[in-house]
Amino acid sequence: MAARGPARGWRLYSDAAKPEGAAQATAKEAAPEAAAEDAAAKSVSLEEFRKLEAALAEKDAKIKELKDAYLRSLADAENIRNRSKTEIENTKAFAIQKFAKDLLDTADILELALRHVSKEALTDAAANKPLVDLHAGVDMTMSSLLKTLERHGVESFDPLDKPYDPNTSHALFQAPIPGKTPGTVFVVEKRGFTIKGRVVRPAQVGVVVDPSGN
Repeated sequence: MAARGPARGWRLYSDAAKPEGAAQATAKEAAPEAAAEDAAAKSVSLEEFRKLEAALAEKDAKIKELKDAYLRSLADAENIRNRSKTEIENTKAFAIQKFAKDLLDTADILELALRHVSKEALTDAAANKPLVDLHAGVDMTMSSLLKTLERHGVESFDPLDKPYDPNTSHALFQAPIPGKTPGTVFVVEKRGFTIKGRVVRPAQVGVVVDPSGN
């Protein structure tokens, strides 16, 4: 028997050839779903971005904190080094203080001996040669002693005719002296000494006083 063909007036369609209207309908149905997925993706991305931004800000704050701590540590270490250096220098400078004080008595004795030789006796060198020679020897010894002390940081000062300073001098007595400004030093019994600016022994002086008591 011969095979029959499709009935007259029928038209066959495959799945690959859907009507245009059906495709448009499918696209319209899919569009809201795609939009929702995009919105959800954007929402998730924004949330993640904010989290990353917060984490980054936290890390920046931590870095700043660590940097400040590091700089403070450097400053503290530098201060410690400077203090240690100063303490070492002061220890070396003042290690001689006790020994220097003992030598100051010798300097006082030499200076006192020089003062007790009158200028008139030194003027006549021929008649007083032994005394002149002795005076010269004592003077050289005194000068040598002062230079030795200076090499070790011990310096002498003489406040004669300068305003009286209680921080560096000790007033033994006061007296009205004509022609002298009240409050100034008119005589120095013993010169003062310092080590690196610190007073080892104050000068012992006499101070001019105002006769009127003002």
